Amino acid sequence: MERGNQTSSFEFLLWGLSERPEQQNILFLLFLWIYVITVAGNLLIVLAIGTDARLHTPMYFFLASLSCADILFTSTTVPKALVNIQTQSRSISYTGCLVQLYFFLTFGDMDIFLLATMAYDRYVAICHPLHYKMIMSRRRCTLLVTACWILTSLVAMTHTFLIFRLNFCSKKIIPDFFCDLGPLMKVSCSDTQVNELVLLFLGGAVILIPFILILVSYMHIVSAILRVPSAQGRYKAFSTCGSHLAVVALFFGTVIRAYLCPSSSSSNSIEEDTAAAVMYTVVTPLLNPFIYSLRNKDMKCALGRFLRGKVFFSWGQ
Repeated sequence: MERGNQTSSFEFLLWGLSERPEQQNILFLLFLWIYVITVAGNLLIVLAIGTDARLHTPMYFFLASLSCADILFTSTTVPKALVNIQTQSRSISYTGCLVQLYFFLTFGDMDIFLLATMAYDRYVAICHPLHYKMIMSRRRCTLLVTACWILTSLVAMTHTFLIFRLNFCSKKIIPDFFCDLGPLMKVSCSDTQVNELVLLFLGGAVILIPFILILVSYMHIVSAILRVPSAQGRYKAFSTCGSHLAVVALFFGTVIRAYLCPSSSSSNSIEEDTAAAVMYTVVTPLLNPFIYSLRNKDMKCALGRFLRGKVFFSWGQ
């Protein structure tokens, strides 16, 4: 099919969350509640940090940025899935698919980059406490987050452009509930060798480099903590990293399952891949606010003050 015709009339069919008609209403209600709780929970994190001057520190600045990215990340996939369930339609336009792909990759990669940035912040705080304020200045924190946004946008733009170059010969069923790189390359009738090589090297770098940075940061952190003489001091240092480690394990574990464990074309394997995709696109953004708020005393207190209306509007401090 010519690309001009694709952009005007071509549609994909999404596999969806389940093939079973009797499960559609339950899935709609379940994912609607998950989406509402995800957006509300992450928004509360952002508002509590933004309105409480005591949390205007690099660690909470990065946490607020992560919450914003999580809201946008889950919003690229869940609303469309809910609309498709409610209207009993699985279609998505060619243009809509490319737009969804671009934002999905941007916000998904943003999560990865921010988790690495947060690990670096913890490394500086624990291993170089005397120079922490100088190294993690407001300007540098802003530059780090801006660099994350620019890099992830460029990576997403590269992958989306390469998908745009492909041809799709007929109405194809994408074996997922949203448009992702792997499923789109599977249903293309063009040679996808270039796409696969770029995905291998660029996609691998996006996942592996931040993951290695996180590992190296925590190797230094653990080494520094073990040198702390008092047990109370070691516990306090470890407690500042516990929430971040839990989120890293949850996010990278599900991403590795989804992208490094290819499935066959059987329906059972597609359902397994869909379940893995749900974990990192839906469940992880849902759990992040609970992980950070339940394990962090300052965050719990800030949320309590915000909900009671006792906040400190001092953005400039």
